[in-house]
Amino acid sequence: MARVHIIGAGLAGLSAAVELAGAHEVSLYEAAPQAGGRCRSYFDASLDMTIDNGNHLLLSGNHAALAYARKIGGDGRLAGPDEAAFDFCDLERRQRWTLRPNAGKFPWWILAPDRRVPNTAGLDYLALVKLLFARRDQTLRPFLGSGEIARNLWNPLFVSALNTDPGEASAALAGAVVRETFAQGGDACRPLVAVDGLSAAFVDPALDFLRGKGAEIRFGAKLRSIEFQGDRAAALDFAEQKIELAQDDKVILAVTAPVSADLLPGLSAPNEFRAIVNAHFAFPAPKNLPLLTGVIGGATEWLFGFHDRLSVTISAAERFLATPREELAEKIWAEVQAAAGFSAPLPAWQIIKEKRATFAATPAQDALRPGAETRWRNLFLAGDWTQTGLPATIEGAVRSGVRAAGLCAGDL
Repeated sequence: MARVHIIGAGLAGLSAAVELAGAHEVSLYEAAPQAGGRCRSYFDASLDMTIDNGNHLLLSGNHAALAYARKIGGDGRLAGPDEAAFDFCDLERRQRWTLRPNAGKFPWWILAPDRRVPNTAGLDYLALVKLLFARRDQTLRPFLGSGEIARNLWNPLFVSALNTDPGEASAALAGAVVRETFAQGGDACRPLVAVDGLSAAFVDPALDFLRGKGAEIRFGAKLRSIEFQGDRAAALDFAEQKIELAQDDKVILAVTAPVSADLLPGLSAPNEFRAIVNAHFAFPAPKNLPLLTGVIGGATEWLFGFHDRLSVTISAAERFLATPREELAEKIWAEVQAAAGFSAPLPAWQIIKEKRATFAATPAQDALRPGAETRWRNLFLAGDWTQTGLPATIEGAVRSGVRAAGLCAGDL
């Protein structure tokens, strides 16, 4: 039986391995001592609790990611409201509202004032329709305008989805998000959060699944180079071992764009990246706080209310990379108190700055993203930075793994 060698145990590599395990011999290699990549949990000694290295959100329309979670048995660790509902808090104007798209594809919710953003009209939401027809060379800002709805909905929505400022972000990638969520109705827009941690939902069950299927998993295995012979990858050179590939063996390279570009001569890949800042506070969420709150008028963008902690995500966060961690923690904690409606001293905290969290979702960078196939017949690519048609998301990462697995198995 042919063996598939998968390099990288982030969600792209894990999803590819899950697709192939059992029907094929699978070897999964990861340079780090743990799986998950940017989507994992770890024990933080300063907080004395397990937290996620970054907050991630799924929507009920993310079919590939949810199918992956169901297959490995992690879907029970995802929680969210029974209907599409997004709570918002405006710190500057001291307003609160809930965005509630209706179930079904006909968007009658935009005609109901109690379901849409305050001080907006139904026609303001036509930007979503226009985005569906955006060209790949167009940027996002002209589609969004600069009025109330841009400030209170479009900016937080698309900055978080693309991790790129709307002034330079790709309108086509934003349109892809709309096409698979709002354009499908509220049934595709329910927010889902891994309440017990990302690893419990997406990583640990996958490793158990793979071990149960007889897959080989190696941690601390850093690939130094790939040797090629003609149109095929012939050997994998790890620091401690060189693996000669049989004629029918295949390779899925599911590592970051910079690492892939170092390993593959002439590879076109994104080379600009954007930052994300996450803040975690060892303070249980108040009982009346929603699981997810969008925050307007502050540095905080999304507030997650977990049973043991409060967590904040700030996307396109280059402006905060130079801010001292203590200063940033105090600033965010003040906003968390205002958004959650309580007052308390700064608890134990952790700030995580991911300087290269995702590729910059600009038209130019999107054009550099390669497909899953390469010029070597037995080597395929996976990763949210490859050409998935989506921004760098969990859904995109899983889709890329499934795509690469399908090419390996000859299913596509």
